[in-house]
Amino acid sequence: MTNTPLPFLDKKRIIATPGFNRWLVPPAALAIHLCIGMAYGFSVFWLPLSKAIGIKESIPCPADIGFFQELFVTTCDWKISTLGWMYTLFFVFLGSSAAVWGGWLEHVGPRKAGVVSAFCWCGGMLLSALGIYLHQFWIMLLGSGVIGGMGLGLGYISPVSTLIKWFPDRRGMATGMAIMGFGGGAMIGSPLATELMKFFASPNDVGVMATFIVMAAIYFVFMMTGALSYRIPPENWQPAGWTPPSNPKTKRMITEHHVHVKNVFKIKQFWLLWGVLCMNVSAGIGVIGMSSPMLQEVFGGQLIGISKTYGELDKTQLAAIASIAAGFTALLSLFNIGGRFFWASLSDKLGRKLTFIVFFVIGGMLYLSIPESAASGNKLLFVGAFCLILSMYGGGFATIPAYLADLFGTLNVGAIHGRLLTAWATAGILGPVIVNYMREYQLSLGLPREQIYNQTMMILAGMLMLGLLCNLLVRPVADKWFMKEEELLAEQTPGDKKNPAVAPESLPSKHKAGSLLLAVLAWAIVIIPLSWGIYKTALNVSKFFS
Repeated sequence: MTNTPLPFLDKKRIIATPGFNRWLVPPAALAIHLCIGMAYGFSVFWLPLSKAIGIKESIPCPADIGFFQELFVTTCDWKISTLGWMYTLFFVFLGSSAAVWGGWLEHVGPRKAGVVSAFCWCGGMLLSALGIYLHQFWIMLLGSGVIGGMGLGLGYISPVSTLIKWFPDRRGMATGMAIMGFGGGAMIGSPLATELMKFFASPNDVGVMATFIVMAAIYFVFMMTGALSYRIPPENWQPAGWTPPSNPKTKRMITEHHVHVKNVFKIKQFWLLWGVLCMNVSAGIGVIGMSSPMLQEVFGGQLIGISKTYGELDKTQLAAIASIAAGFTALLSLFNIGGRFFWASLSDKLGRKLTFIVFFVIGGMLYLSIPESAASGNKLLFVGAFCLILSMYGGGFATIPAYLADLFGTLNVGAIHGRLLTAWATAGILGPVIVNYMREYQLSLGLPREQIYNQTMMILAGMLMLGLLCNLLVRPVADKWFMKEEELLAEQTPGDKKNPAVAPESLPSKHKAGSLLLAVLAWAIVIIPLSWGIYKTALNVSKFFS
């Protein structure tokens, strides 16, 4: 599996040599995650694409044209609901491709997987640009939805096992740094796409096709730089001065052995963690999709200082509260991203099991508090609850890889994580369906808009209680599932022990200085665009507070 006509992609070629600084690996992972994280921000293209032919106004398709005909039609514009299928395919193929090719990734290494991810994600955007030019939506679904979705899956899991192996002392923090990038990708990509569409727009073009081409080129440079910067530690490498935990209670939940990915579906702990992730994500992702209308419908005119319900507002007032709700959504995105790093890092101190107990217990209480804060008109409590909920939603994504490594070992954690992401694909359907259909059902009963989410919050709190139950049942994996010595030797990469890595602390001072300078440069390359994205998001947040 590792033989390739491009030998620099071989796994054995990326084993770290003495002098390598492990702090170069997180920015490499961030370079990829910040690009593929734009999947969260693709909705910025929906409105312009719904006017791709009409330019100023959408040209609606005839009433007798169904979804499958819309895939090929060239004489009318796509509906926003049709375009949304691309978003659905992103996460279906993210989960399925991560599950299918996770084992392959462990054999070939993160560099080759990262390169394939770059070609899929960026190539998919180029294919989508062709679909826009030809006005063929099926090409866009194939490009960004299917091929791009595969790139998402490989890019998402490519750094997981590598970071965990480089940071056995800070597993949660390491994965939190990378997965924070996936949450932050839309913060950079959405404003960038908006600026590019404005630049390329003309009386005859909405500017989306050219934007896709330019963003594909930018992303390809960043993703290839990140992929080619990956290094893996030699077998049994440890940071200087660090020893595995000696506390018996802590050690019980952190194994030094390894489970083979082929056996993971047979182990109950895997399915318990599948339930943990699915329930946490289902509750959070359902809220994300409805956060803007929820705030507007619950508080209505209170958002602009007038005593009117949502249904009593005129068009000007509706536009004003929509602008405030956009700031609320931006605020939630900041907490989603910050929570990924904060909670994952905290899990290194609390332990993964206790961290998820906090998510489910406090999260459940917050969901149950929302109807009361809405009824009393307390915007501060309402917004604060959702900010904390979204921080724990992101924190669950970032903490789960370290939880897997603790229970199943680090050897195949990337492949195991890939299989677990099928829970995300499931949650991507389950959460929005519950929130959207419950909203429609409550409206059909004639309930006021400010009350239609009350039952939904209780259902989401109940889902978190199911997740809590799954988490409480997690125990250390039985010894029978761990790999024997001969199996470990068969899995070992050739040359693993030929180039033992040396921690930076043990290097000569001149090499330390060079390694530190390179690390600072690498971090600057990812922090500068991320800071710009945070700044742009903060401008939207300011609308909410003003």
